[in-house]
Amino acid sequence: SVTQLVSHEDAPAFSDIATTATAAATSPLTTFSPTTPGSPVSYPPKKSLKVKTSGAEKVEPTTDSLTTQVTPNNKSPGGGNSWGGLPVEATITSSIQEKSVTTTSTTVITTTTITTVQTSGRQPCGLNFTDPEGNIEILQELDSGVECNLLITVYLGYNIEVQVLNVGVFEGEQITVEDTGGQEPFILANESVLMRGLVLRSWSNQISIRFRRDQQHSSGFLLLHYQAFVLSCTFPKEPASGEVSVTHLHPGGEAFFRCSTGYKLLGPKMLTCRNATTPYWSGKEPRCVASCGGMIKNATYGRIVSPGFPSNYSNNLTCHWVLEAPEGHRLHIHFEKVALAEDDDRLLIKNGNNIDSPPVYDSYEVEYLPNEGVLSTGRYLFVEFTTDGTMTSTGAAIRYEAFAKGMCYEPFVKYGNFSSSDSTYGVGAVVEFSCDPGYTLEQGSVVIECVDSENPQWNETEPACRAVCSGEMTDSAGVVLSPNWPEAYDKGQDCIWGIHVEEDKRIMLDIQVLHLGKNDLLTFYDGDDLTANILGQYSGTRPHFKLYTSMADVTIQFQSDPATNIYGYNNGFVVHFFEVPRNDTCSELPEITNGWKSTSHPDLIHGTVVTYQCYPGYELVGSEILMCQWDLSWSGDVPKCEEVLTCPDPGNVEHSRKVIAGTRFTVGSTVQFFCNKGYVMSGANVLTCYNRDSAKPKWNERLPKCVPEKYEPCRNPGAASTSLQSSEKAFYQAGETLTFSCHSGYELQGHATIYCIPGHPSQWNSTPPACRASSTQFGTNIALAVFIPTAIVLVVVLTIYVYFAKLQGKTIRMPTSSPPYDNMTEESAFDNPIYESGLTYEVIASLKRTYTMIFFNTFTSPP
Repeated sequence: SVTQLVSHEDAPAFSDIATTATAAATSPLTTFSPTTPGSPVSYPPKKSLKVKTSGAEKVEPTTDSLTTQVTPNNKSPGGGNSWGGLPVEATITSSIQEKSVTTTSTTVITTTTITTVQTSGRQPCGLNFTDPEGNIEILQELDSGVECNLLITVYLGYNIEVQVLNVGVFEGEQITVEDTGGQEPFILANESVLMRGLVLRSWSNQISIRFRRDQQHSSGFLLLHYQAFVLSCTFPKEPASGEVSVTHLHPGGEAFFRCSTGYKLLGPKMLTCRNATTPYWSGKEPRCVASCGGMIKNATYGRIVSPGFPSNYSNNLTCHWVLEAPEGHRLHIHFEKVALAEDDDRLLIKNGNNIDSPPVYDSYEVEYLPNEGVLSTGRYLFVEFTTDGTMTSTGAAIRYEAFAKGMCYEPFVKYGNFSSSDSTYGVGAVVEFSCDPGYTLEQGSVVIECVDSENPQWNETEPACRAVCSGEMTDSAGVVLSPNWPEAYDKGQDCIWGIHVEEDKRIMLDIQVLHLGKNDLLTFYDGDDLTANILGQYSGTRPHFKLYTSMADVTIQFQSDPATNIYGYNNGFVVHFFEVPRNDTCSELPEITNGWKSTSHPDLIHGTVVTYQCYPGYELVGSEILMCQWDLSWSGDVPKCEEVLTCPDPGNVEHSRKVIAGTRFTVGSTVQFFCNKGYVMSGANVLTCYNRDSAKPKWNERLPKCVPEKYEPCRNPGAASTSLQSSEKAFYQAGETLTFSCHSGYELQGHATIYCIPGHPSQWNSTPPACRASSTQFGTNIALAVFIPTAIVLVVVLTIYVYFAKLQGKTIRMPTSSPPYDNMTEESAFDNPIYESGLTYEVIASLKRTYTMIFFNTFTSPP
């Protein structure tokens, strides 16, 4: 028989958890359970007996088992076709003598043997599994549109883990794994995420697997392994100002709750983990609350706190407590905390059992709390706490102890411990105090002694343990707390702690609590002063994290905003530190495919640089250089080498335009260049990107150039004597210009500038300009041309006349005829005045010719 617990009201109830697998008639599904693993629940042992029936081998259970008959729905989930086969019948057999063999199906299922399903035709298929472990395999082809539904159900209080052993999903095939044991189905995975090795876990004790094929010729497959494992309740919430302990979290486990001293439990003290589809606790977690007043009889040791402590108390409270010690005992009060609003809120402690008893402490009357506490003279103390309707604060927490006559009261130190030579604290007892990690002893003696046999009392007040601002620590482990922890730190603080361990070690910092104001700052320095490298700098709130130093010293600095206060308990920080073995190396970096790495140091100490490079034909994606940082982490992620399938941009050619054909610079694309007018191409004008097996893709040609086109030069055109030209050389290149100008008194006729037109040959665009005399100068030139020759002739004639007339006394006469030369003698030839006149005539003729030439040249010269 099967015994099951009542399920949770939020979970569906299963009336029959031990239902065996049922088979529906569909063709392609084959399932098997080849092994019988040890289950987490108790199952009766089974035996099987093979029986030949009508030529088919049957497996028949031979021990008690529970099976049921399952009748499927009339419509299939996929195509809506009705079942074509007969329902599968299951049989209960109690012994080997009862041989009831099912003959309506070709399948008999047990929990220990292979399960097969024979189906045919376009029919839906389905199968239920209740074994604690098994395999599910789908190999055969399904008809198009047919959907298989597999259901795995295990005992309440257990859920199911499914591991994908192998899977192959093709187009048109759908696989869905759902958690169906809750109020609503929850999809755990589908065909898009199923992969070999994937592990799924349900939240309940039931999983559904649906396989559907929409195409006729698909051949997907699926192999799963499932097993049941016990479910558990979640860990119960610990009450504020209390604690919880748990026996275990599985069904049947119990959780016990208790409150801190001064609080009472509101709710059940114990909860039980109940078995269900999803196990749950039998009730809600209780709360710890502080009561407002009460009678405390037989008060030996305890605590009184104001309502709401350590949070703020409420307005308009009036609370009275009466403490009654055992007969023959007195009471002592230790003050843990008293924080009242500065108005009419008040704490009174009276030496008696009623409101009229004389006070031994009044918060109105004292400014500071008495370190030694207060004592009663009898067995009673009356405590009164009142608040008004305005402001509130944290409140009060006091601790009481009863002590017998002739004894000292039991000491107390908050956030610390003590040891005593006498557990009854009689006269002569010696007590030594110590603080919890992170706290420092203040205002009192470390060792006190009970003295005075007539009136026993401690010779010194107990010390106080406080979390202080700053300190030096050399322990191998310890705690650094924010000032006043767990109470709020003060504003405007600047605290520095130094931690030092052995030189060959380093320090692990475990930051367990970090809850600071937004303007407060906590800084960790990797060294013994504030000039060291910063490990981290934090403000605000952060979850638990760790830091590691690179050396044996660390400095912690805390700075709080001087303008802002922070209130409430547990605001601050808690840092645990531990000495750990030195590890100055970063983790080993992996090699990269199609590349290699080189390191600057054989040991990967901080500062080591690792450089990654790729083989030819590949380029680096990511950072080429990684550095081992001070926190022993690498400066970035490992890069990878990707095959290069593009050529680099070939660039531009001056005095040209570029045309790209194909995808930008991929292998096979081309780039063509065209030179601007006046330039000719030097080199190939078409470049093609081609792939190389051992190197990156490359352009097949070098980048061409566009050079100016060359022409024959123009010759020097020359210039007239009355003109000037800007430059004098034999040849002028195509495109060069030549500028002309005229001498003074001449005007330019034509273009002042001419240029050399490129060509073969090149030629000037026009003839050189001419220089002509200006119109104002022309008349003067004519007058001078007539007057000057005439004047010269007259001067010459006058000179000859004077010579012959004045100097020789002879007149000049023109002969009428020429005497014959024959009658002239040699002696008289030079004395004949006729010949002398003839010579003078020739001179005059010559002068006339000269004058005529000058006159002609004057009037015929170009203007």
